[in-house]
Amino acid sequence: MDNIRDIPIKGFLEASFVDWPGRICSVIFFPQCNFRCRYCHNADLVLRPDALEDIGFDSIIKRLSDLKGWIDGVCVSGGEPTLHASLPKVFSALKKEGFLTKLDTNGSNPEALHSLIEEGLVDYVAMDVKSSLDETSYCKIIQTSNMLESVKKSIRLLLKGVVQYEFRFTVLPSYHCPEDIYNLAVELNGAERLRIQNFNPSQTLDPSLKTLEPYSDGEIDLIQKRVDKLISM
Repeated sequence: MDNIRDIPIKGFLEASFVDWPGRICSVIFFPQCNFRCRYCHNADLVLRPDALEDIGFDSIIKRLSDLKGWIDGVCVSGGEPTLHASLPKVFSALKKEGFLTKLDTNGSNPEALHSLIEEGLVDYVAMDVKSSLDETSYCKIIQTSNMLESVKKSIRLLLKGVVQYEFRFTVLPSYHCPEDIYNLAVELNGAERLRIQNFNPSQTLDPSLKTLEPYSDGEIDLIQKRVDKLISM
């Protein structure tokens, strides 16, 4: 896919205060993902992208120009954006418009991640980590195999600190007990940040999970405090 105008962007959020710590950003959503996490909250982007209307990149650039001075940057999310070969062109176009850029990724394509960092096209990376870093736990969550080594390569790349980053970990009691969460924090010792995100049962890839009870806000706060200590030890 050589023409940037042909990229099937499936969503555009004009402003978000939560997608980029300390920044106000717009968010672009790309379809498709190579993971099948049952608790994914973007199920339509993963399972039914053709049912969603395409948004022309030219129209997004035009709208972004109207938002200059109000937003700080643009977050490219999904789905999994690194599945799209023209992703560097998207970031390059955003940079030429004067925006800071952020990538949301599952870390399955370390080569694409390295290229974006090496070319100075991305200013911030948020990588979702799904479980402790063993094959059995990871496969149980993502429902596919032979991905963990790529995930670990992406983790090692970000830990070098060439670009600002954070790791994110969406947790739900049925999959992640506190000890599992703390084990991951130990494995990511030295990371800039591991942000614990609570599972949201309102919209999931697997409808049966809608009846599951998430952690309470108080439990998440306590877990986050313990995680912050473990990654900085």
